[in-house]
Amino acid sequence: MIDFNYKMRLHTVLLLITFLLSIVVKANYQDYYHGNFNKKDSLWVDSVFNTMNDLEKIGQLFTVRINSNANKSEIEEITRLIKTYNIGGLVFFKGTPYKEARLTNYFQSITKVPLLISIDGEWGLGMRLDSTISFPKQMTLGAIENDSLIYDIGKEVAREFRRLGIHQNFAPVLDINNNPLNPVINIRSFGESKYKVAQKGIAFMKGMEDNGLQTIAKHFPGHGNTICDSHKELPLINVSCTELDTMELYPFKEIIKNNIKGIMVGHLSVPALDSTKELASTLSYKIVTETLKNKLGFKGLIYTDALDMGAITKFFRKGEAEVKALKAGNDILLLSENVPQAVNAITYAIDSCSLDPDLISQKCKKILFTKKLVGIDHICPVDMNNLEKDLNSKEAELLNIKSYENALTLLQNKNNIIPLKRLDTLKIAAISIGDINPDIFQKSLY
Repeated sequence: MIDFNYKMRLHTVLLLITFLLSIVVKANYQDYYHGNFNKKDSLWVDSVFNTMNDLEKIGQLFTVRINSNANKSEIEEITRLIKTYNIGGLVFFKGTPYKEARLTNYFQSITKVPLLISIDGEWGLGMRLDSTISFPKQMTLGAIENDSLIYDIGKEVAREFRRLGIHQNFAPVLDINNNPLNPVINIRSFGESKYKVAQKGIAFMKGMEDNGLQTIAKHFPGHGNTICDSHKELPLINVSCTELDTMELYPFKEIIKNNIKGIMVGHLSVPALDSTKELASTLSYKIVTETLKNKLGFKGLIYTDALDMGAITKFFRKGEAEVKALKAGNDILLLSENVPQAVNAITYAIDSCSLDPDLISQKCKKILFTKKLVGIDHICPVDMNNLEKDLNSKEAELLNIKSYENALTLLQNKNNIIPLKRLDTLKIAAISIGDINPDIFQKSLY
């Protein structure tokens, strides 16, 4: 028989262990989300996590593609992935806001765990959906001196996205436009200055984050200084560690200091950080874990770039890249070529002891906590009433006009001809090529 004192001591030890574990869990959540933690959040995460089997925990790591104008077979395929694998999220592409809202409501109604809904909307919903607003592209925003205006654009983007049931935006782009031959970044960058890219990127990010939209900055460690498109092949960033540290990495360092919640890793060959041939930075432990997580101290959610891009598919079989991406340190596998094959590859890696199952659990909990953070622990259907009107408010249109006005840049002003003076004596010619109807400016010259 165990004596009473021994029972008391054992009880005390167990309580102490429980307390210490709770501190560890709390510390981990605080590390990931900069102190946005409370006991209620962790209880929801743990309660949902404990209802999932191993296959469903793996499924949470996948975010898959869906067009809002998807056909019946595409919708059936996404439905199968949700019901079979408990996938974690969807990223919407081309279509209409009404179709996207209906699909979002449908998919959220059949899922066991609420889905993270994302969109690649660097200049707003208009980048992907018709009958919605397109704000200026990032290079135009880079010409705006007033950062509060860029913040306001981010704020309006957040309002529109959340109105449509979207939780994450794959923006801002933090690539520096430092190679004029770059075929894929150019106007998507805030500019040639690392300081401007960081400054404008932070303003845009804060506008979105402060108003309930989680942002995913991209493309780490920097896609600006390339001459090829990672959608088709593996670009080479052939610069020294010093140049990377002082140039490409600078905007990412600054936005991490400002508590960005997510970062996307680009498909880039960066020999200065990892000399392994034909290995994209997305799949590199040295780049994702040693550089982004350890050196730069990023604790938030890490997305791969799309795993169906040529920079990956040219060199790896279906499923192989997903396993490598997880080992490298990524949390979310974006646009896997084949989810069932990838899940099988991950399961095999776990069974063969080449992938730690605890790693899957950690990433799954991190994703669940993100879901709690963006407020989808309770699914609220997108309201279809007045949707198009709400997404095209007069205030948003005015903000768009104001943005373009503030981006106008005077490069040269010989003889101080601008602003125009003495219009009664000046002879002014306005030439329009390819347009037979005069615009407002031309009419004002009559």
